[in-house]
Amino acid sequence: MSTLAVTWWGHSTATIELGPTRVLTDPLLVDRFVHLRRHASSPTVEVVAADLVLVSHLHIDHFHLPSLRRLGPGTPVIVPAGSRDLLARTGLDVHEASPGERLTVAGVSVEVTRADHPATRHRWSRKAAQPVGFRLECAGRSLWYPGDTGPSTDVSGVRGVDLALVPVGGWGPTLGDDHVGPEEAAELVRRVGARWAVPVHWGTFWPLGMGRVAPGVRRHLFETPGERFLDAVEHDDVRGVLAEQGHRIVLDA
Repeated sequence: MSTLAVTWWGHSTATIELGPTRVLTDPLLVDRFVHLRRHASSPTVEVVAADLVLVSHLHIDHFHLPSLRRLGPGTPVIVPAGSRDLLARTGLDVHEASPGERLTVAGVSVEVTRADHPATRHRWSRKAAQPVGFRLECAGRSLWYPGDTGPSTDVSGVRGVDLALVPVGGWGPTLGDDHVGPEEAAELVRRVGARWAVPVHWGTFWPLGMGRVAPGVRRHLFETPGERFLDAVEHDDVRGVLAEQGHRIVLDA
């Protein structure tokens, strides 16, 4: 059986190895941006060594232009349809994708799914593109990465996978109805069917100046989502793994 491994770099950025192919999700490679500061170790330079990059939606903590510009020239990147222009003159091999599409990029079979999340780049932006998720197959291994999405996400068309990489947290003051918390993420994974599940989008960035403010909110949305996700999937067939940022985990068949 080919390799299945994951290295979580923080937030929703991870390198997933499907056999010999390295897939990088939503690269965010800085320690501080806008009002947020990283509360974890910085990603190492090896993070940009990717065979395929997935960008799930336009929000700047997922479609982060300075981080994407660090990728090697010609790196294949899949982005939501209508956002190719954001990567003009970067030298990247950009592929646009819409929900329901199937494509093959860098030897990876990609099924594009719809995510339940705001489409605009930020609150005051006119730039918009439908957020997406991805189901991948390569070298006999499979991955489901839904991107940021809400609990009402339709996963009925997503076939079972070896690994689910799912968001479980945020930075407050609430998750709202366009993100999933640990228990909701566990339910989506259960409905999809996955051998392994790794929680992301938690424990990385928190607003500047809020270290001592609203400790209950910080604990609920920042500190504990990973452990709560593992508790929620404990009695299912899914094997939850709490990744340590920057450490490679090899998952057995």
